[in-house]
Amino acid sequence: MRMEAVGDHEKPHVLAVDDSFVDRKIIEKLLTNSACKVSTAENAQKALEMLGVADGQQSFKDTLVSKVNLIITDYCMPGMTGYELLKKIKESPAVKEIPVVVVSSENIPTRIEKCLEEGAQEFMLKPLQQSDVRKLSCNLAKFTNPCEGRLCVGRWRR
Repeated sequence: MRMEAVGDHEKPHVLAVDDSFVDRKIIEKLLTNSACKVSTAENAQKALEMLGVADGQQSFKDTLVSKVNLIITDYCMPGMTGYELLKKIKESPAVKEIPVVVVSSENIPTRIEKCLEEGAQEFMLKPLQQSDVRKLSCNLAKFTNPCEGRLCVGRWRR
């Protein structure tokens, strides 16, 4: 897990969730290049713990819940999929307003629609590239005046 550095408080904060170390590093590098601060989690359960909303979790101390502006999660992960993580986030009053972007290496229209219907703001295909991050960049640039204190992102279009 990489936590925010001092002086990063004005940057949008993204939580990247992916079971692949390489993919986490790629996402982290792309977002860092776009003036974001990034925290990472290697699975959905760890992400829920970092957000303070894991099953049975009582304490919000040392969690990222008030600091995360966007969550990017892989769809295919062992244990709990990105779709299941998305559902848990959208069911939790504490974090349901945080936009979630789902990424996958598989272009399966029913999967994409299912994620968007569940509340994903965007669905992107791997491998992510700087051009994908630029799709969010207009919102990143507006972060000094975000909507409701959260990063606003557009929906995926076919």
